[in-house]
Amino acid sequence: MAWWAATGVALLIGLLAGWLLGGAGARRAQQEALRQQVDEARAQALQMARDQAEATLRPQIATADERARGLAQERDGLRAELHALRMQADALRDALDKESNGRAQLAERAERVPVLDAELTRLRIAHQAARDDAGALRTQIGELNTRMDAERQEAEKLQRLQREQTAAQLQQLVEAREVMANQFKALANDILEEKSKRFAEQNQVSLGTLLDPLRMRLADFQGKVELFYDTEGKQRSALSQQVTQLMELNQLLGAEARNLTQALKGSSKTQGNWGELILERVLEASGLRRGIEYHVQQSHTREDGSRAQPDVIIHLPEDRKLVVDAKVSLLAYEECVGAETDELRAAAQRRHLASIRSHIEGLSGKRYEQLYSLKSLDFVLMFVPIEPAFMLAISADDQLFMDAWSRNVLLVSPSTLLFVVRTVAHLWRQEAQSRNAQDIAKRGAELYDKLAAFVGDLERVGKALDNAQGAYKDAFNKFTDGKGNAIRQAEMLKSLGVKPTKAFSAAALDAALPLEGEGAAPESPAPGLPAPEPQ
Repeated sequence: MAWWAATGVALLIGLLAGWLLGGAGARRAQQEALRQQVDEARAQALQMARDQAEATLRPQIATADERARGLAQERDGLRAELHALRMQADALRDALDKESNGRAQLAERAERVPVLDAELTRLRIAHQAARDDAGALRTQIGELNTRMDAERQEAEKLQRLQREQTAAQLQQLVEAREVMANQFKALANDILEEKSKRFAEQNQVSLGTLLDPLRMRLADFQGKVELFYDTEGKQRSALSQQVTQLMELNQLLGAEARNLTQALKGSSKTQGNWGELILERVLEASGLRRGIEYHVQQSHTREDGSRAQPDVIIHLPEDRKLVVDAKVSLLAYEECVGAETDELRAAAQRRHLASIRSHIEGLSGKRYEQLYSLKSLDFVLMFVPIEPAFMLAISADDQLFMDAWSRNVLLVSPSTLLFVVRTVAHLWRQEAQSRNAQDIAKRGAELYDKLAAFVGDLERVGKALDNAQGAYKDAFNKFTDGKGNAIRQAEMLKSLGVKPTKAFSAAALDAALPLEGEGAAPESPAPGLPAPEPQ
């Protein structure tokens, strides 16, 4: 019956993935395709597990069969030897009888009597040893048969576990790989196309140094993407730890169910509150947060004005909801467990199944999936908090699971629900990581735009510097060019008796004053002043 539970979980995950990958209009077609993919993956996983188990156990079974055949042959040989010894003993008895017919013969053979007695004793001892060996062989054969049965049961158990784990992991890996491959491919294509276009338009040598920050940001983006894939791998490797936690939680829930049985038998309200408590504890154990990823006892109004108040509403990406309602069927189950006769146990089991079906009918009639404001999926999870009660129901009625599903109700226990809500938590983590990747791409585009604007500003600064350089040259020429340049006039003033505290540089004087014989004669000094010295 664990197969039904695994099938339910795989079906739920497939439907969730189908809804996330498509819109509302194509959801049913995607769900059917995903169901076919899940069935094919399950069949492949079953065949692989069966082949692996057969390959592992075939040498052990062949060895055991060979040993059993050898023991059987040895047993047959001992039986034949025992038969021969018995025939010899009979022959000896006949010989003794013949010898007793005559004293003469007895006298002649009297000396042989001790030898015959010793031989007879030896034969009896050999006969007893043969019987002991035959008994030991029978014991060994029985032990081999028991061991082979135990190994077959263990192999079947391993096959079931491998089927369940392989189907779930395969589905999750396929979904994660498709989503991440599509997102990364689209993001990489957009970034490369945009960068190639802008690089072709600008095509400047100076961009090599200016775009180093962009390369660093892109390298950081690549590192974050690789970190994202590494995180996904670590999360998949943690599945084994989650299965261990699931088993521990099952044991804890079983112990609590046994301890609370007597307290819960008195009031149906108390049973309902206890079921809601167990449901919330499973949600918290999966990592979901109350008031953020799920809400408890939210009230909604139907179109006819009536009120609907599901136990728990789990939020999914894209503002979708998953409704979970806890149903406790404890009295009939407790009577079935405590029944002293098969008749009482069968009657209590029928009442337990009737109670489960009654809960299914009632939950199906509430039509939570039709609430417009709720935006729920096409089915509701019916949570049975007592794991053994859940297993008893689906093992006693193999149609119960599919009958509930036909009414848009999916039966779950603490173990299967924990796997489902952990999948929901994983979807939320993927959603957050996808938003981070989009933010990184957006930041990269903004950085590129800023760099392009910065390059334009630098070009304008370069043009302004060129203009300033021209103005500088014009101003400097006024100091050095021409007969009446400022430096020459200042030197002439110096020659007329001005005593400055500073002097022009030699280069400035060379540029401003003409060489001897090249320029006009110096102007005559004012009367009473010495002529300027030749420069």
